[in-house]
Amino acid sequence: MAHEDDALEHERASWKPSPGLAVAVSDPVQPPALPPHRERMTDKDPAVMKRAVRTVYTLFYLSAAASIWAVAAYMIFPIESGRIVDIRNNNLFIGLGIALALLAIGIGAIHWSKAIMSDKEFIEPRHATRGRDSTREAVVAAFATADEESGFGRRVMIRNSLFAALVASIIPGITLFRGLAPQSSAANPIAGDPVALLSHTMWKKGMHLSHDPSGERIKASDITLGSAVHVIPEELASLGHEQGYLDEKAKAIVLLMRLLPEQLNEADNRKDWSYDGIVAYSKVCTHVGCPVALYEQQTHHLLCPCHQSQFDVANGAAVIFGPAARPLPQLPITVDSEGYLVAQSDFLEPVGPSFWERH
Repeated sequence: MAHEDDALEHERASWKPSPGLAVAVSDPVQPPALPPHRERMTDKDPAVMKRAVRTVYTLFYLSAAASIWAVAAYMIFPIESGRIVDIRNNNLFIGLGIALALLAIGIGAIHWSKAIMSDKEFIEPRHATRGRDSTREAVVAAFATADEESGFGRRVMIRNSLFAALVASIIPGITLFRGLAPQSSAANPIAGDPVALLSHTMWKKGMHLSHDPSGERIKASDITLGSAVHVIPEELASLGHEQGYLDEKAKAIVLLMRLLPEQLNEADNRKDWSYDGIVAYSKVCTHVGCPVALYEQQTHHLLCPCHQSQFDVANGAAVIFGPAARPLPQLPITVDSEGYLVAQSDFLEPVGPSFWERH
């Protein structure tokens, strides 16, 4: 046994690796060193640093000016006028103002971080996350260091211009909220009352149903089973944008469908609101006002594409799925002596979203 151990020891001592054979090294692999630090022109030339500072606060003040312009454009091109040129210019110049305001803030912040803030590499060691007094002190020290490295406390023009740009960027959004609720006036006393505004549309007794947008009258005999026809009041087609075409259309749009008469489950007080299986319902969803225009003829379901509310046409357009709070309002219809579809009256309940029901 001793002889075998001696032979094994001798073999180990005399062994040499053959050429090309990899040998494991016990020394740990060292991480690569950081590349040499390259100084920026703003670090080497004070004049370049001053120019960079001027560029940043100029961009921030440009952002503030663009936000103010967006508010001015809202007033210069009022959409309440109803003129198509004012609506187009309102959207164009408000959009350009807001876009320039946000773009200037973004470019200024990036240029500030790349050209002016501290460019030194540092290592942040991990530490315990327990909340201690020393942790608070470390946080305060970190903020102080960040303030020193960013120059936020020293660069007064940059700091003030950034504050001005951020505050100004909010103003256009707040201003646009004004257009969501028209204000009442002597000429239009119900403008600020959503219940009154949504309770009346252009529909009235004897008004013909017409195709949207051509204004061509619709005969009952032309409506086939399973079809869905987009309808507007006949008189609406003759209105121009200056006469409030869009506002009136937004409330009066209707979807016309034909089922077999025996498929309709109508309430007793609504049995004469349809004609030979033809029913007319408001296209304005009772959730937030999106156009309900997707009709499934096999199930007789209407779908709102915005939030997936579904309405059952065969059962009074009752809500069967989704966030809508009430059925679609039904327009009572009949035919005239020539067989054209006409309205019996206006809607007998407010159209559109049911937010007005909340007091």
